[in-house]
Amino acid sequence: MTDTLHALNASSEASTLVVSLSPPVRYSGIPLLAALKFRRSTRHYDSRPIPHGILSDLLWAAFGINRPNGDRTAPSWRHAMITDLYVARADGVYLYDPQAHALRLHTAADIRSKTGSQDFVTTAPVELIYVAHGERMVDVTDEERRLYASVDAAFIGENIYLFCASEGLGTVFRGAVDTKGLGQALRLPEGQFVTFVQTIGYAAVN
Repeated sequence: MTDTLHALNASSEASTLVVSLSPPVRYSGIPLLAALKFRRSTRHYDSRPIPHGILSDLLWAAFGINRPNGDRTAPSWRHAMITDLYVARADGVYLYDPQAHALRLHTAADIRSKTGSQDFVTTAPVELIYVAHGERMVDVTDEERRLYASVDAAFIGENIYLFCASEGLGTVFRGAVDTKGLGQALRLPEGQFVTFVQTIGYAAVN
């Protein structure tokens, strides 16, 4: 399904592009045990884009709303919803909005090359950047913030692994990232920090 694009005035100086995603197809894919059999990490990608409908389903599977009360497809530390998902593509970086099931343009710059040192980060169509809201994590140390945010990112990452196994996509969850530099490229406010990046795309055929 083709995305509906429209502009919303964010200020008197600029507009924020919102990409409305198609409703997720919640009863599709292969059985769970089959997805577990095919789950693997991919480190060679081609540049084929991910169709909008599949990207919509992927983001919902990752951390979308699956109950009327607003709960998500992955657990969150103290139910605080501390993780944001930024989708880095050739046409810019978008923030996934689970409530609206939409992508909100964060920057029009292609920053995929800043998401890691591996060659494939500039080839794969999507680099999913995990950003933690440290300011929401009260009464814990900085070390504990990093630990709990990493666990939450891993929960979401496994959802993506299983979705990709079901849909014939490749993915790899990556920690070899200059998280501070990437956070600066994203212009993250104080208290927020990058934890991991996950590459998503079609495996290159040798």
